[in-house]
Amino acid sequence: MRDLALVPVIIVVLIVGSFVSPGFLMADNLMNVMQQSSELSILVIAQSLILICGKIDLSLESIVGVAPMFAAWLIISDTMMGGSGVGISGIAGIAVVLGLGILIGTVNALLVVKLRLNEFITTLAMLILLRGTTLGITNGQTLFDLPDSFLYLGTAKWLGVPVSIWIAGFLFLFAGLFMRYHRIGRAIYAIGGNAEAARVAGIPVDRITMGVYIAGGFLASLAGVMLTGRIASVVSSQGQNMIFYVFAASVIGGISLNGGQGRIVGALTGVILLGLLQNVLTLSQVAAFWIDAAYGAIILIALVITRLTGEAPRSK
Repeated sequence: MRDLALVPVIIVVLIVGSFVSPGFLMADNLMNVMQQSSELSILVIAQSLILICGKIDLSLESIVGVAPMFAAWLIISDTMMGGSGVGISGIAGIAVVLGLGILIGTVNALLVVKLRLNEFITTLAMLILLRGTTLGITNGQTLFDLPDSFLYLGTAKWLGVPVSIWIAGFLFLFAGLFMRYHRIGRAIYAIGGNAEAARVAGIPVDRITMGVYIAGGFLASLAGVMLTGRIASVVSSQGQNMIFYVFAASVIGGISLNGGQGRIVGALTGVILLGLLQNVLTLSQVAAFWIDAAYGAIILIALVITRLTGEAPRSK
């Protein structure tokens, strides 16, 4: 029941939204909310896996920007438009995006797991490095006029529903079942609860932790190519500040910052709540910076409630 604790809050937001605007509960508006939340959803899955494993990755938002930017730079053949002049295909561009995400996730894993560097500082440094690389590739330009095949995941529809929603829904279902029933999923919980005890029990802690970081990099790059398709371009600030919303959705969804606790379905309710809340505040013509303030307040309230319900820090 703790995983569904946000459902009553979501219902309240739906009721309030119906009074704020008559178009709030219209199918097109709700579909738009889900599509805009799809990239955030995938990042939340990635961060949730890492948090449950007892680690953290701040660089996910920068992967959302740098991977599509590098691919778009390779795709655009006109150097006057910020391209490289190579001119690869859109399909090859998607492969580059996903491959770069896996590469960055692997580097993070090696630094954190093999070199035993602090994951917070390491991924923060990676975030800054990748953000600077995103700006440096094209001197801060926005890359556009990209092929339809590269934009497909953010523009196409299946059965009248955007592909990005199908992808996010499938990944939530897969991740939820994987974490609950697969032995590796249960091992991730064990590692997050007590890594040393998990190692004594025969669980390959380092290998699984590395796999979680690599999966996080892959999912972040997938979110990046979906976002690029939705806005039909790659902007130099792409992905910036998304990590704050990722933590907001994860924390209020019940994912523990101490590791070893939380369910993917809870993280899903966190994403839904944030998406609906942002839509209600936007329809109410609330300024964007107040929306950011609301997210910060939500995180603080969620942490206080978690503390009052008796969750204690876990030893690693």
